[in-house]
Amino acid sequence: MKSFKAVASAIVAVGIALGVSACSSDADVASENLSKDADNFKIMRRVVFYNGITDKYILEIEGLCSVTPGSTLTVTCKTGPNAYKKHFLSQSDNVTWFAEQLENADVSTSHYKVIFKPSEIIPSIEAR
Repeated sequence: MKSFKAVASAIVAVGIALGVSACSSDADVASENLSKDADNFKIMRRVVFYNGITDKYILEIEGLCSVTPGSTLTVTCKTGPNAYKKHFLSQSDNVTWFAEQLENADVSTSHYKVIFKPSEIIPSIEAR
């Protein structure tokens, strides 16, 4: 019963995404697909913290990284097959940050990506 609900929910989500995609520009679709690829560690990025007073870089992170902006910037990078590092960074009045995509990425401008992760749909069970 739970698997049926999960499949039905996924089908509804795909239907909604397809309906919304009809209203989006090519740039919006490409941007969304680039973000999804970056969040799945498929895009090389360089994240730099820059001091506007001294004109110097304070910190530079480069790799397959997902960036989550907010009051504290979170940068999660894949460092190996099942290895990750997570960084938390904060801004001040004279320090800013930027994230740069280092390589071209082949994404569609006419279709949204939908990524199913079986481990998220069917949870692993740990016996103790």
